Amino acid sequence: MTDETPDVPEAIGATDVPYRFETTSTAAAVEEAWSGLADGEESGQVVTVAGRLMLRRDQGKLAFGDLQDATGRVQLFALARSTPDFDGFTGLHLGDWIGVTGEVLRTRRGELSIRVDSWVRLAEARRGFPDKWHGISDVDMRFRQRYVDLWVTDEARAAFTARSRIMSATRRWLEDRGFLEVETPVFHPIPGGALARPFTTHHNALDLDLYLRIAPELYLKRLTVGGMERVFEIARVFRNEGLSTRHNPEFTMLELYQAYADYHDVMELVEQLVEHLALEVCGTTSLTYDGRELDLSAPWRRATLLELLAEHGGIEVDLDTPRDELVRLCEERDIPVKDGDGPGKLILELYEKTTEPELWGPVFVMDYPKEVSPLSRDHRDHPGWVERFEGIVAGRELCNAFTELVDPDEQRLRFEAQAEAKEAGDDEAMAVDEDYLRALEYGLPPTGGLGIGMDRLVMLLTGTTTIRDVILFPTLRPEQ
Repeated sequence: MTDETPDVPEAIGATDVPYRFETTSTAAAVEEAWSGLADGEESGQVVTVAGRLMLRRDQGKLAFGDLQDATGRVQLFALARSTPDFDGFTGLHLGDWIGVTGEVLRTRRGELSIRVDSWVRLAEARRGFPDKWHGISDVDMRFRQRYVDLWVTDEARAAFTARSRIMSATRRWLEDRGFLEVETPVFHPIPGGALARPFTTHHNALDLDLYLRIAPELYLKRLTVGGMERVFEIARVFRNEGLSTRHNPEFTMLELYQAYADYHDVMELVEQLVEHLALEVCGTTSLTYDGRELDLSAPWRRATLLELLAEHGGIEVDLDTPRDELVRLCEERDIPVKDGDGPGKLILELYEKTTEPELWGPVFVMDYPKEVSPLSRDHRDHPGWVERFEGIVAGRELCNAFTELVDPDEQRLRFEAQAEAKEAGDDEAMAVDEDYLRALEYGLPPTGGLGIGMDRLVMLLTGTTTIRDVILFPTLRPEQ
């Protein structure tokens, strides 16, 4: 299918379309109920179905069509001698919505079908509709005109059906473990909870600048302070960043917080949740992704960032490595270095350039520099490091998690350091959130926190390699 303007068929009158149409069955239900019919056998049962006419084949006094609804496809079988307005039926356009009533039968050639005893057009496709043999070859058009893509691309329907199942199964799994689902604000007076550039908007009545949330983290931890010991949100979040196969400016994040837990507990939760979802959606934990085998069964490997940097990047460094040496290692690998970058930032840049893309995993990359982790608790054994991990699967970050920082004085120091970085030009740095600090002063118990990029998880479980294939309406450049 091309994006050229198609021929517009002659329009039907609005008064010819009924206001409602009642069905008695679906394509899938017909297949399930009458799959045992023999060739040439009639069922004696009449059903009423509705959907789009996706194919039609005219053979003189006979016409066949494929009706597709939300559950699948079923063949229609029309006879000139018994189908009312047979010529009108054979004049339908591909893509027209129709309602059909008739007896279920199997043709002599073995096709389970519905005989068209009566029919009505429910909506007209005034634009040319691609048939199932061609589909949409223009990838940009697939994303831009999802309302067409869903009808003609089987993989698209399957991916979004799987996405719905993943979201539903995630909620059930967490609720079964005592987690409470909540909703927190999308408009934030202060952007926080992640290192990202926010979108800015303005509330006229209050004459107040607001920010679309980049993460629900700080509000969810306020709820833990308030006594909600296990809390989660599947949240739409917004980050003013570029477009790529892994990034969309608005995306879906699962964030959860569990009181009395640390990052080891959260690792177990992640691997068990992903294993459960793989079994629920795929029927197995052994997948093939982007042509490579991937086993999502628990337990996953655990290794520190420094161990993996040495193993995959061939770089042995630590926080006490001279900065000049770290700068040299970065420059050799074309990694930009800013004047304010400390050892922790440079080590992270080296890891992300040389090591993360090589981690097929799944693996929990543990223990990050304190410098780049303003909301994580100090490591109990290693000064300068924090108890943070990222789950890496197929060379990309799936989740980020901490033993949460609970000390309000330390959190203030971290916020102030972030504010200084923002003043120095880092537009992804955080600001000082006085209300969050006040909440911490009421007492946040030991807590483990987690954020999972649900779009990337759906990509993983559906075998898709671009985020646009799992977001119904991705952000696109303006149409030319």
